[in-house]
Amino acid sequence: MANKIAVLSKRPATIKNIHDIKLTVEGTKTPLSSREAPEFKYYFNTIWKELDIDEKDKLL
Repeated sequence: MANKIAVLSKRPATIKNIHDIKLTVEGTKTPLSSREAPEFKYYFNTIWKELDIDEKDKLL
């Protein structure tokens, strides 16, 4: 799991936003334990909304 995520625009790509990811994980940080962190859902929803995906692109 990355500590930073860059969200890019459509072509020609430019950086729209950079997110510093801070997850509260007990024990060893693994992809599965990171998904259980309370902050994960917030980051997931925020980043997903920033992606420019048209409805018809979702069907492809």
